[in-house]
Amino acid sequence: MEKKAKKIPMRQCMGCNEHKPKGELIRVVRSPEGEISLDFTGKKNGRGAYLCKSAACLRKAAKSHRIDRVLECTIPDAVYEEMAREIDGNGNA
Repeated sequence: MEKKAKKIPMRQCMGCNEHKPKGELIRVVRSPEGEISLDFTGKKNGRGAYLCKSAACLRKAAKSHRIDRVLECTIPDAVYEEMAREIDGNGNA
């Protein structure tokens, strides 16, 4: 009996609109209480939006307010700053 290959979940980046494996992206989540935070586990409850670990994608998503629309709320500057620090820390910017 053959083993089936495990399906890799794909998500769309809000900056470049490319579909990438979920593990390669940063997840921004709005909790049921309305709190906005980064989700490094991918398991927090709430509505999520994904972003590449790229400074260009972060700039594009912030400029177009795309994450705001997806999460149906205004994203605080502190969350964008935290995303920028995460991207810089990974060296992929």
